[in-house]
Amino acid sequence: MTKRTQLTLATALVATLVLGVSGCSDTKKGPAAGGASNPAAANDGKVLGGTPVKGGTLTVLSNQDFSHLDPARNWTLPTIDFGTRLLYRTLVTFKAEPGKAGSELVPDLATDLGTPSNGGRTWTFTLKEGVKYEDGTPVKAQDVKYNVERSFAPDLTGGPDYAAQYLAGAEGYKGPLQGQHLDSVKTPDDRTIVFELKRPVAEFAATATLPTFAPVPQSQEKGTQYDARPFSSGPYKIESYDRDKKLVLVRNEHWDPKTDTVRKAYPDKFVMVMGLKGGQIDDRIIAGEGPDASTVEYQDMRPESAPKVLPKPDVKARLLAESQGCTEMLHLNNSRAPFDDPKVREAMQYAVDKEAVITAGGGPALNEVATAYLPPALSGGKQADTLKIAPSGDPAKAKELLKAAGKENLKVSLSVSTGDKAKAEAVQQGLSRAGIQVVIDTVDPGAYYDVIGDLSTTPDMTLTGWCPDYPSGSTWIPFVFDGRTIKDKGNQGNYAQFRDEATMKRIDEINAMADAKQANQAWIDLDAEIMKKSPAIPVLLERKPLLVGPNIAGAYGHPVWTGTIDYGTVGLKDPSKSQG
Repeated sequence: MTKRTQLTLATALVATLVLGVSGCSDTKKGPAAGGASNPAAANDGKVLGGTPVKGGTLTVLSNQDFSHLDPARNWTLPTIDFGTRLLYRTLVTFKAEPGKAGSELVPDLATDLGTPSNGGRTWTFTLKEGVKYEDGTPVKAQDVKYNVERSFAPDLTGGPDYAAQYLAGAEGYKGPLQGQHLDSVKTPDDRTIVFELKRPVAEFAATATLPTFAPVPQSQEKGTQYDARPFSSGPYKIESYDRDKKLVLVRNEHWDPKTDTVRKAYPDKFVMVMGLKGGQIDDRIIAGEGPDASTVEYQDMRPESAPKVLPKPDVKARLLAESQGCTEMLHLNNSRAPFDDPKVREAMQYAVDKEAVITAGGGPALNEVATAYLPPALSGGKQADTLKIAPSGDPAKAKELLKAAGKENLKVSLSVSTGDKAKAEAVQQGLSRAGIQVVIDTVDPGAYYDVIGDLSTTPDMTLTGWCPDYPSGSTWIPFVFDGRTIKDKGNQGNYAQFRDEATMKRIDEINAMADAKQANQAWIDLDAEIMKKSPAIPVLLERKPLLVGPNIAGAYGHPVWTGTIDYGTVGLKDPSKSQG
């Protein structure tokens, strides 16, 4: 039996479990529906395994390494969760709770959520007393300033761009490695940091949850090598890190829980084992025997594993599958032919078979069709449907548009992470109906964003999602569709290289709005306008299916970090059963 056949059978069973025996694919009964109709949604908003007992070793199984652990470069939400919950603290963070409560902002390094002044153009934070690094030295405001400045360094690519977008006088700044510093970030004393912004930003406290606003002492600077050994201000420190193989975290004995109301730090040790096959990880945790009882998985459960989980109550009880709150898109490279032609891009909207991609991604239990760019959480709970294209596409209409553009026979490249190969094949087969030939290139997950973020190596198409860093349209459309954010290396978000003057002008107008409700509706309206220009194809809204072992306690999918397990509160039922 071929792997392709196994996948077809698996996803067919998942569809049957969700929709009954009719065999029809009703994509409206996907992740957003939740409830008893969807077995994958059974544990939504729940904490699995009860309250952990302190001690033991919790093992994380992964098919990949992190792209970046350096807080100046960390901009992948599951890695942000791992880094900010275990290794370094930020000025502000999110509450450690499942469901909507997890979106609440709480102070972390700072004593409060910051004080705005000057009409929202100035933000002042005061650091708590008693916060220390792994060597016992105090965390200082100057260290937060230094890491914010590091985020501008051309060699430290891949991190959030908020500092560059918001800080006054930051144009042309190249970071502190050559001795230059930003005047718009002031530290009048060791516990006070002041940010001067180029415009009012009412939600700057939420921005301060990002790793950019974690401390890095200048004395620990190692340039690009800092990725391998971030200096801990959190509850754990790195004992050893063998890239692509194994990461071991042990307790930072200088972390004081009296200064930290969020992290519980139950395990004595975290061990992350990398380079495993996704199906192998699933099978080990499903069995849950011996040391595997004390494991969780970092990346999503494979679609073909769903029939081993969803029909079995004892295993399904150990499945987290929260909505990711993201939109997965097929980004079209607008900077060159054939996708510099709007008619060709419009044809692609009709050519993609989204239902086939849903099947390849685990069926309607784990996915639903995306009809707009903004995810439902940013558009009133439901996506718009501007183009009203059938979920399976309209290849005849696509052919008609391609003929009108004089591009009837196209051959294009598509790069995907290795774990998305089945989805890529579904895209390939769907586009072939319109006469479009697709050459697929799979890239190691740990290197994927570096490859597609380098304009010298980016392909014709990429398949990847974008998630809000916090609940605001300002964290979504400006990063995905503002042509001014495009970088030669470390390009993030605007993988389509979409440069449109009208869109950029409207982004600036919305950013200047003082009324949050007005701005929210304006982002939704702009989403519809960009859809008509088709720089990318919205494909899927996904859940994040994650299995945990039977000895795991305190596990839930955090709503901000795409449903990733909150590593600040997870632990073990019986530490004596763990090994490490």
